[in-house]
Amino acid sequence: MSRCIAEHEMLPPGAPVVVGVSGGPDSLCLLHVLLRLRESQTDTFSIHVAHLNHGLRGEASQADADSVAGLATGWGLPVTVETADVRRLARERRLSVEEAARQARYAFLAAVAAGVGAPTVAVAHNADDQAETVLMHFLRGSGVGGLRGMLPETQISDLRLLIADGSVSNQQSTIRNLSLIRPLLTTSRSDIAAYCAEHNLEPRFDASNLDTTYFRNRLRHAVLPALEKASPGIRDRLLRLADVAGADAEVLRSALESARSLAVLAESPQAITFDLGAFRSLPLGLRRALVRDAAARLRSGLRDIDFLPVEAAAQLAMTGHAGARAPLPGGLSLTLSYDTFRIAPEGAPAVPAKLPLLSRDVCLPVAVPGVTRLPESPWALSAEVVSPGEWRLDEIEGNEDPWRAFLSWDTPRSLMLRARKPGDRFQPHGMGGAGQKISDFMITNKIPAAWRESLPLLTGGDAILWVCG
Repeated sequence: MSRCIAEHEMLPPGAPVVVGVSGGPDSLCLLHVLLRLRESQTDTFSIHVAHLNHGLRGEASQADADSVAGLATGWGLPVTVETADVRRLARERRLSVEEAARQARYAFLAAVAAGVGAPTVAVAHNADDQAETVLMHFLRGSGVGGLRGMLPETQISDLRLLIADGSVSNQQSTIRNLSLIRPLLTTSRSDIAAYCAEHNLEPRFDASNLDTTYFRNRLRHAVLPALEKASPGIRDRLLRLADVAGADAEVLRSALESARSLAVLAESPQAITFDLGAFRSLPLGLRRALVRDAAARLRSGLRDIDFLPVEAAAQLAMTGHAGARAPLPGGLSLTLSYDTFRIAPEGAPAVPAKLPLLSRDVCLPVAVPGVTRLPESPWALSAEVVSPGEWRLDEIEGNEDPWRAFLSWDTPRSLMLRARKPGDRFQPHGMGGAGQKISDFMITNKIPAAWRESLPLLTGGDAILWVCG
């Protein structure tokens, strides 16, 4: 474990580390080793113990919490103990009890770290946990990113936490810079048990670890022993697979970033739109990776995305016709257009990526002269003041570019970009003094209803000067 910490430079000198302690052998071993390591160093770190009572085992859960609190106090360590109603969280978030417990646990650890100013959280996953994780991801049809299993060091923000109880959601900047370390990831469960016995540590026993209604426990107590009997050494080979997949995942990540810049036309928190031709020009592995990546970016809580829906969606993008859809996890779907496709929540209105669009609550001051960029869009408005004579009158009146407008600038004014509001009216060029509702103008010009609320309007004071496009 000391070698793992040193190799990955897990512990910043002089900084506090929050240690998640359940009371079981793994976390007890982790805490004891960190305590010894702290005592052997000069420029050392401080330790803060954290325990979350998941409320799943009644009095036994409370006894675990009391045991950890007593142990930390006896060893002279500060400790934070809290209780979560995991079953309620599972119901509210429509998660399995296992996943709700995981989410609640990491949210709690992140909140404790933010509260004590710790840049690092340490948890006690071991080599056997890693083998189980790799096998679990394999059985679910995960990609290379899943087959690498858990990382010795990662960021809490990479865990895709859904649960936001205020303590976590209000400290996003802290969480983004919070490291999660797993110093025991190369240490076997049997070595941990031997360490606890050698140092007279008395771990708590969690009976729920024997409950095979949980998927991981079935793997641990039934599937892996059967595989070990049929193919001795399977755990070591799963760990080697994690190492190989981890190296491959780094290569894929670099290629994925290049592919994303090539194929993604627009991205917002609600949708990601792709250039169909660019997507189809990519190798199969990158096409699958882009679909999986888009689903994960739009649904931060998605984990272990299955292979089959990703494959079906990527295949549809290659061979489907305009209007075809493929479902994806998390209530998302891939929808094809003629030269683009997008991944968005099922039933979301279709909006073309090649249009500049604004949310109804956005009102952008326009820089004159200058460039005003639209949020979450590749589009920008460029404005310049030109002197009389730089453009001929026939060039101005004959302008056929829908994305260029000429305005009188005799009286400089403040310009704004915003979306349409109910009752908006303007005076279209060539209509004399007659005004027209913006909504009627858009209907007359056959602008699809899904776009009308988002096309930008250029305004000066109370006047609408230009319906962009």
